[in-house]
Amino acid sequence: MNEGLIPQRYAKALYKLAVERGNAEKVYLEMKTVADSFAQNPGLQKVLSNPYVKREDKAKLLLSAAGDLVEDDYRSFVELILNRKRADFAHLMALAYCNLYRKDNKIARVKIITATRLSEDMMAKLRDVVTKAYPGMTLEFSYDVDPDLIGGFVIDVDGQRLDASISNEIEQLRLKLLRSN
Repeated sequence: MNEGLIPQRYAKALYKLAVERGNAEKVYLEMKTVADSFAQNPGLQKVLSNPYVKREDKAKLLLSAAGDLVEDDYRSFVELILNRKRADFAHLMALAYCNLYRKDNKIARVKIITATRLSEDMMAKLRDVVTKAYPGMTLEFSYDVDPDLIGGFVIDVDGQRLDASISNEIEQLRLKLLRSN
């Protein structure tokens, strides 16, 4: 089976239902929380894929992964995927739902990576530059520090990357030297 097709179909069905009921944003926030839960707890996928874990335990796990306030649409969705034995696709379904919601609502994810922690003033300037480059878009910013960059920064906007890091400059110089030999 195509692991991309199943999550896409379930995510589309949930998104359609949530839009009809006016809960698309609430479900989006829940699905973001679910996706974050999977990212922070890699063992979660193993538990959901384990056929020896009770259905009730999987339900509790999926509901708690969505955070404190769980909407009825998400509860129904959890019941559906457990009844259809699709719990092992829950993470991919959450990611697919988030992608659908972002696409329909013109939301872009922006990840800023710097070599050292920047002041809030410098971060505001970087966010302002990105905001001006993507007019009409709602931007979701995340920030990370990676000392391996040596200096500079990397900005990733939904797969488009601006790499202004020292480590990238060194790599480009290395490649240029290799080509000149």
